[in-house]
Order: sequence, then C-alpha cells, then structure tokens
Amino acid sequence: MKYVLVTGGVISGIGKGIIASSIGTILKSCGLRVTAIKIDPYINIDAGTFSPYEHGEVFVLNDGGEVDLDLGNYERFLDINLFKDNNITTGKIYQHVINKERRGDFLGKTVQVVPHITDAIQEWVMNQSLVPVDGQPEAPQICVIELGGTIGDIEGMPFVEAFRQFQFKAKRENFCSIHVSLVPQLTATGEQKTKPTQNSVRALRGLGLSPDLIVCRSSTPIEMAVKEKISMFCHVDPEQVICIHDLTSTYRVPVLLEEQGLISYLRQRLNLPIGDSSSNLLFKWRNMADRYEKLQKSCNIALVGKYTKLRDCYTSVFKALEHSALAINHKLNLVYIDSIDLEHSTENQDPVKFHEAWQKLCRADGILVPGGFGIRGTLGKLQAIAWARTKKIPFLGICLGMQLAVIEFARNCLDIKDANSTEFEPDARSPVVIDMPEHNPGVMGGTMRLGIRRTVFQTENSLLRKLYGDVPFVEERHRHRYEVNPNVVSYFEKTDMSFVGQDIQGERMEVIELANHPYFVGVQFHPEFSSRPMKPSPPYLGLLLAATGNLTNYLQLGCKLSASDRYSDASDDSFSEPRFSELEIC
Repeated sequence: MKYVLVTGGVISGIGKGIIASSIGTILKSCGLRVTAIKIDPYINIDAGTFSPYEHGEVFVLNDGGEVDLDLGNYERFLDINLFKDNNITTGKIYQHVINKERRGDFLGKTVQVVPHITDAIQEWVMNQSLVPVDGQPEAPQICVIELGGTIGDIEGMPFVEAFRQFQFKAKRENFCSIHVSLVPQLTATGEQKTKPTQNSVRALRGLGLSPDLIVCRSSTPIEMAVKEKISMFCHVDPEQVICIHDLTSTYRVPVLLEEQGLISYLRQRLNLPIGDSSSNLLFKWRNMADRYEKLQKSCNIALVGKYTKLRDCYTSVFKALEHSALAINHKLNLVYIDSIDLEHSTENQDPVKFHEAWQKLCRADGILVPGGFGIRGTLGKLQAIAWARTKKIPFLGICLGMQLAVIEFARNCLDIKDANSTEFEPDARSPVVIDMPEHNPGVMGGTMRLGIRRTVFQTENSLLRKLYGDVPFVEERHRHRYEVNPNVVSYFEKTDMSFVGQDIQGERMEVIELANHPYFVGVQFHPEFSSRPMKPSPPYLGLLLAATGNLTNYLQLGCKLSASDRYSDASDDSFSEPRFSELEIC
C-alpha cells in the first residue's frame, strides 16, 4: 500500500480537498486503484449535527455516514463510493480508544495520547485503506489522506505525530507528504510573498514531517523567481514546488498538476508500476475543462434556500446542476435566493431585498428548492413553489422541497388550508407531512433515515423513470426524518399530482410528479450525492433540459440528446459510459 498525505498551511479552506481529489484522479488515470481518507480534527463524532454555516453541507454516503463535504469531492473526482470510516474525526478516535479502555484492553495501563491515540490513528488508516471502494473485490493500491485544518493547530497535533511515526512504519518508498500553502499577493505592489509558506513548512518540519512536494496556491500564476525562492528556503528542488493559481473551474486542477510533472515525480518517489504519461481518463478531463471554458449558451436556475450566505452549504447541489448543464452544452448561472426575502411584509422586512429576490425568481429558467431543516424561510419556499407550479416554470424539489410542494398543492389545490408538517407544527390539524416512526427526537446524531434506499416506480408513464433509463427502480441516498403522510395520499389520487415512486414496502412516498406541467418533480432522496462530472444525475438533468426547452426532444429521441445539444467536438467520448443504460449524454 502506498500513502500520500496532504497537509495544509497558513489558512484553512485553501483547497486541499480539490488538490487531494485531483492527485487521486491523476493516479487513477494511470491505472491504479485509489481510495481516500479525510481526517477532521474536531471532537464531534461526525458532521451530522453541524450547522451548514460551520463546515458547509453534510455529505451522505451509501452506508448512511454523515461526513465532511470533501468526501463528496473525492467521490465526484474519483467516481468511487466511500464509507463512513473513510472520515476520521478526533471524536471517533477518542471514542474508539475509550471503549477499548472500558473493556480492559489496555490491561490497567495509563492511556495516553502517545502511544494509544497515535497507534489508533495509524491502525484506522491502515485498515480502512484496504477497503475496496470502486465496486471491485481488489484492495486499493494507493491511499490519499487529507489532514484537515492547518499545521500548528492544537487539535491536529495527535494526527501529525501519528504520521511522523507512520512514515517510518510504512517505509519511505511507500509514504509521500504533500504540503499545500498559500502565497499571498499584495494588492498595492503585486508582489507574491513567500514568508507564510516558509514559516508553514518550517513548522511542519519541526513536527517531524518533511514535505516531498509543496503545492503553492495563489490568485495568479507564480513567477519562476518566487518558485526558486520557495525551493531554496524550504529545502526542496524547484521541480518539487508545484503552483496552482485560481482557475476558471476545478476541472482544470488535475490537468495543471499533470502538466507540472506530478506523474513522473510520484512514479519515481513511490516506485509506482506506471508509465510517465496518463491514460485516456485525464484526456477526458482536459477535454471537459476546455469545453467548460468555451460554453456560449447559459441557463438561469434559481436556488431558493435558507443557507445562501455560504455557498458551501449547497456544494453537491451546485455540482449536480453544473454536471447536467455541462452535459447539454450550457453554462450554469445559479442564482441564490434567500427564501426569507421572498416572504411578504414581516418584521424587519427589507423592501429592497424583497423586490430583488422576486426579480431574480421571475427571471429564472428553472427553480430548485433543496433540502433543509426548521421552519425559518418555509413561507418563501412555498411561494416560490406556487410560482413555479402556476407559471409553468420547471421545478425540482429535493427532500424538504418535495414535502413543501405537497403542502403547497394541498393548501392551494385541495383547499386544505391548514395543511402542514409536524416539523413546523407538532399539533397540526391536517398533518400532510409527519415524522417517521423510527425518528427519535431525544438523540440528535444519526437518527434520520440515512444512506442508500430503493425507490420503486409505480407506473411506467413516469417522467423521472424515463430519465433514469426506464428502469423499474432506482437506488439513491436519503437524509430525512419527516415524510409525506401515507394517509393523505388518497386525496391526491384524482388530481394532477401523482406519487409515482415509493419505497420497496409501498409505505413511503419517494417521488411526486405534476401532470400538465413542463417539469414539476419532487424527490424525497438526495440525487445530488450520486452525481458525477461525467455521469450527471437524471433529476437534475431533467430540470436543465426542461429549463432550456430541450426535454421534449430529449424524450422523443429515446433519452438521447439531439445533434444541436451535443458537445461541439463530436470526436470526444467523455460521456461514452453513461450511468444508466438508456441515458446517453454524448
């Protein structure tokens, strides 16, 4: 097993996740089986109870693990399915060690950070790196490990010490350290400063880890003189200093790393059984990046949510929309609308924000209401859903978005004026949405319906079924503790709204569709978690097709894009391996 450790310095949020994902993509393009592990030094057991404003969205895995959003980057870039144990936290490690102590595994010894915590970290990494993640029985050959936070953080010290020891246990030819640092550029003079990187590398070396590669992040390309200065003061060759400046898209990062000789260096440093060049996979990434930058047509999608102040709160939604827009040769123009701004006069209502929000909504080609929790902003979401339904604007509701679509239809079309969710009104007179029987409100972590579940289509005449490739069922990831009340389904049977997808027992409503509408779909699951750059999610693809006026033609062609909607370069086969048998993207 080969290990690549990625650390960060100067500031957090510098892009370690994208760089780690890109390194994995390059290694996979060389024919290697790659896995990834993300280490978060916080004491929380997992990311499930975080506010989205703390660490961005909570990414859900097939096994129901609620993890850091960087694991979403790994899955999208590497096209693999990770497990909850691929996300290590301080809380998990300490819980593991304390449980062993309570069982008497340490035979009465004093339990300490060194060696017990550090040994547990190393053992966890070695065990998890052997778990297959690509659907094949063979174990991975290389593991990319990202250590969250920045070097010098007190929370990360046990992990740094663990890897200081681990580099000798794994042997030099099996362990490579990559340090990502910021090279700031002064606005007044335009000078790129190397001192923060020097100090960061010095701190890392002082802790016992010497970086083999230094990846310098900057707003503009780094000059050769700056690169040589970093080389001299950080004790590495100039070839070991890699520069990643701000790019038009993250799809360009693997290409830029490969152009700077990363494959050749890792082949020699880790004695990898690969050649000096990458395979066709990286060629597809390069083509995809080129096409992204050359897109001419655009599509305006309004995302109506409550966490719009931080874009990371909806990372997977944004990526799923971008994947679908890229598939139909359109540039995504995603407009974030705070649902509170859509609500009619309330206390402290800003009339300027109110009118601006509605102007954005009116100009949108499609509307998306994502998942969320709590009553704040739900009235604005209901108004956006009503606008999409009555004005025939393509609409996609995810999780809470689907539940609110059912509530809005019940209130305005079935005349059930007090229709509501028990999440917002526990004693609702007409509970259209209820909490699930297994939901335990006394415990916050991991009590929701989580992970991959099967949804069975109830009719062959379902739009979403056709988009999925006319399959009888699909399996998607869930994260919710409320659901549509099965006792009210009969009220909708004679209306335009149909519950076309249900769980395998036929008890839970999974998919709604509205007849006589260009595209009005709601899903209880989160299809964005399974979207990939070269395998877009069908519900999101349907929204983009409808928003650009291409959905009817797409369905008439048997779920294949017409020549005018395909990429301009017909020779490329970037999308020659669709996720579903009948879904041909190029």
